[in-house]
Amino acid sequence: MDIALYVLAALLILGGMVGSVLPALPGIPMIFGGIWLAAAVDGYRHAGVWWLLLIGALGTLGVIVDFVSASLGARRVGASTQALWGAGAGTLIGMFFGLPGLLLGPFVGAVLGELTSGTSVLRSTHVGIGTWLGLLFGTLLKLVISFMMVGLFGLSMLVG
Repeated sequence: MDIALYVLAALLILGGMVGSVLPALPGIPMIFGGIWLAAAVDGYRHAGVWWLLLIGALGTLGVIVDFVSASLGARRVGASTQALWGAGAGTLIGMFFGLPGLLLGPFVGAVLGELTSGTSVLRSTHVGIGTWLGLLFGTLLKLVISFMMVGLFGLSMLVG
């Protein structure tokens, strides 16, 4: 039974790594769930409370980054409230259109939102690009945090 649980933990961690790049999957919570499952099967001998708290805090930071990255990119270029709502809606709708939707959804949503606020097409495109760059930066940072979580778990298994 332990082998099956370790396999499930590994699948959760691998799926979470994929989810760190694809917003359709809750990547960081999946990684943490897999780490916690593996630690529990091990009886918390290697990855104890302090390791899990550290990894969990890092995961919390990653989730926060995920939620605010596109908004920060849009805010940085002076986006309107409509552009922020548009970026959120574009991200949500884009999830149903695979990878192209995930890449273009926030951009198109921010552009359309900014256009509804009465700004020019050029300005709206600028806001869309800022939103997309914020999303890209957030995804890269989330991926780094995901690798750090897995690395800390590996370290806990070595030294714990």
